[in-house]
Order: sequence, then C-alpha cells, then structure tokens
Amino acid sequence: MSHVEHLKELHGLPAFDFPEPGARQELPEAGAVAWRLAVDPYDDSEEGFGALWDRFLDSVDPAGVRAIVVGQWGEAYENDSGVIVQRLVDARDRLSALRAVFIGDLEMEEAEISWIEQSDVTPVLDAYPLLEEFGIRGGTGLRFPAVRHKHLRTLCFEAGGLPGEVVRGVAASELPALEYLEMWLGVEEYGGDATVADLTQILAGGQFPALRHLGLRNSEIQDEIAAAVAGAPVVAQLKSLDLSLGVLTDEGVTALLGGQPLTHLTWLDLRHNFVTEPVAQRVRAALEPSGVEVDLSESGDEDEWDGEIHRYTAVAE
Repeated sequence: MSHVEHLKELHGLPAFDFPEPGARQELPEAGAVAWRLAVDPYDDSEEGFGALWDRFLDSVDPAGVRAIVVGQWGEAYENDSGVIVQRLVDARDRLSALRAVFIGDLEMEEAEISWIEQSDVTPVLDAYPLLEEFGIRGGTGLRFPAVRHKHLRTLCFEAGGLPGEVVRGVAASELPALEYLEMWLGVEEYGGDATVADLTQILAGGQFPALRHLGLRNSEIQDEIAAAVAGAPVVAQLKSLDLSLGVLTDEGVTALLGGQPLTHLTWLDLRHNFVTEPVAQRVRAALEPSGVEVDLSESGDEDEWDGEIHRYTAVAE
C-alpha cells in the first residue's frame, strides 16, 4: 500500500478539487469544503498555478474559505513552494477565515516525495495568526525557523527525509495551543539527518503544554527514538503515540516496554515494523488489558545481501 496519497479531508472538511477552466460544475459554499488547488504541468489547457489561484479567488467568497490543500503547482521538482507561500501571504486579507493549509498534496504518480521542492513555509504562519492546522509534504529545501503562534493546534511534516534543521526549528518554536505534532523523519540519503538529540526539547515535555499526540514516524533510527521516548517526560501528557512506518525492531519495542508506563494512552501505533511475534505479544499483553489500542500490523520490507539484513522505512524516495 502507498502511504503517500491525496488528502481526503482537512480541518474536518472533505477535499474538493477546484474545477478546470470552463468546467460546468456547481461550486459548494466557500466554507463547506477543503479546496484542493492543483495544475497539471502537462495539460493542454496551459493554465499555470497563478492563473488558477486568481480564478479561485474570483469564483468563491474568499472570506468564507476555511481550508486550502495545495497540490501540484507545476513541475514541483523544478519550482519550489516559495510561489505558493507568497500567494498565501499576499491573500491574507481576503482569506480572513482560513484555518487550515496543506502544501504539497502530491501522489507518487505526480512526483516522488523527495522530488517535491519546498521552501521556508513559516511566512504562512506569520500571515495567518488564527491558523489552526498546517501540513507540509516533502522535505527537500524545506525550512522552518523557530516561530511563535498562539492558535496552531496541528502541525504535520510528511517527508522521505526531514532536515534536522527543521526538527530543531519546530522544537524551539512557541506553540502553546499545539495538540497534534507529526514528523516523518525519513532517511539520511534523502536529507533526513535529524538525530535523537534534535528531539530533546520536545521529548523533555513542557515545550508544547497542550500536546496530546506525538508522531515520530518513518525513521531509519526508529529504535533509537523508541528508546528515547521510553524515558521521555512528554509521554505523560500524551493520549496517543505514533512510532510507525520506520525501522522498528525488537530492540526498540523492548526498550519502550522497559520504560515508563504507557497504560494511560488510548492508542499506540507501531505499524510497518520488524518486530517478532513473541515481542509483539508482550506489547499486547502489557497494554491491551488497560484499554490501549495497539497497532502492530504491516511487516516492513527487508533484503539480505553480503550476509547482512537491510531494512527500509515505508517512505523514502
């Protein structure tokens, strides 16, 4: 299965593809859907993203728009998301009700996740002080210097390789309302050079007092992360913990079980793992009687050559 797919909803609103030029399609109310804006660079209509954006703002009531999902804005491996960030910033007075933004909603058929050229996306947060949800797909060229934002509740980064600089920027940010944080750390080959040390401020607790869900996913150092989480103060404030999609083995799960109690969680996601059945049974026996929903589905992919086992994250290239 693919773990990189088009969003079906954002901010509790169903995703709706803004139609092509000339399409005879009745548009929903501005605030009833999450508007997905995308152009096909190989389409004969030759409408670029700038023209699409202007047509969108002229076709709906901008003041009623609550959520925007930005898909393909051209050849994403040649043109970074800076143009998207600037369009959003320039429209801040018109998009006064905007509460959720996702940039980079591309599937593999449109661009591999590592091909998506991002940029410094924090000007969007500066321009929209009431924004509640912010998501980014693609780590190449991504920058996220530390920010202050009073109302952001959800922050999500999907990447085959998330730069350590981005992780440190998030960790140093002041986000008092943040409840949901998800980061796909990825692999070093595709720019994922974050270390456990980069997560120190987050794991220490207190940095994000409202945090209730933490996802540290898709990492080639998943065992090290699990061991760090086992003794991390932040876990006590969480309701759910997600360590899925990475190279998680018996070593990491054993460290997790040997750490602080996890019985206060409602959900522990360990999907796509390399955990043996005896250790998986230990996890279930330790947590499920307390009502914790544990997901240990999906075995990860591995190869063997030169006598060594090579394991892979769910998403890389």
